[in-house]
Amino acid sequence: MHTRLTRLLGIAHPIVLPGMTYVAIPSLVAAVSEAGGLGILASGGMSADECRAAIQQVRAFTNKPFGVGCSLMLPGAAACAEVAVQEQVPVLNISMGKDESLVARVKAYGGHVIATVSSEKHARSAIESGVDGLIVTGHEAAAHGGAVTSLVLIPAVRDLTDLPIIAAGGFADGRGLAAALALGADAVAMGTRLAASRESPLHEATKQMVVDKAAEDTIYSSNFDTFPCRVMHTPGGQKYTASRLSPPRVVARALRAASELNTPMGQLARDALREGPVQAVKIAYFGAATLAMRKAMHQGDHEEGVQLIGQSQGLVHDVPPVAEIIARVLAQAQEVMQALLPR
Repeated sequence: MHTRLTRLLGIAHPIVLPGMTYVAIPSLVAAVSEAGGLGILASGGMSADECRAAIQQVRAFTNKPFGVGCSLMLPGAAACAEVAVQEQVPVLNISMGKDESLVARVKAYGGHVIATVSSEKHARSAIESGVDGLIVTGHEAAAHGGAVTSLVLIPAVRDLTDLPIIAAGGFADGRGLAAALALGADAVAMGTRLAASRESPLHEATKQMVVDKAAEDTIYSSNFDTFPCRVMHTPGGQKYTASRLSPPRVVARALRAASELNTPMGQLARDALREGPVQAVKIAYFGAATLAMRKAMHQGDHEEGVQLIGQSQGLVHDVPPVAEIIARVLAQAQEVMQALLPR
């Protein structure tokens, strides 16, 4: 199945693993790329040295195209983006901001830049910055989806540009891929579906919860990390979204996270001071959210942990290998499109 995106990036299938923090690790990224899709490595929470090591790990696992995701607003993102340029990664996926000079540097070595957006306004800004493609994230998505559903947002952004579009938010099977193509997209990002794969680093208990939960078992709130965010409906999810933390509690929780995760606070503090008070608060919230995310993802603790998840969890019914997921999605999409032809 060839589209503008597969031709641009030299991949076999229009299926993408988005750069989900603590989930899109080298082994999962490589598994998706090896199966013909595009795996995007999550750099959130990494130092420059950790980012370089992770990129080299991906390359040790596969020689297929892959990407590195950098959320420009978060601490350490600039350093990881610099590493990605130095390592000449095939695809740089940027979000939460724009950087025309970074786009130009990636293009200079023959790489491609894909921007993640969640609104028409952000899409216009990304297009103006010269990116090569867009991940358009609808309201159904895990974490920071937009206010508009994928059904409306994807064709709205398509009307703005002829750049390749990766549809994100609500896509977990071949029916979704066929629908995304009909809406004007060139591929789908399937974070929730691929998080519940055999190669995913999620705790087995958490994977089973993804299988067991219905589509409506999520919470959408800005109380978790200051941005509107979708998380799984669990005791931890309810606890962390019930009300917005006060600044003193945010700082205390961020310090606790740094201590438990053995993360030095020096660089985090420098980033906060350099970016100003508003950005410092957001960085503190990110630090406070980190520990809760890790507890759910890696320890299967859903009393104190928070699992970022999309509404497409209601379409996940098992935990197969990545290659099987991709093969199933492609086969179902072909069946759906063939069945529509006589109509």
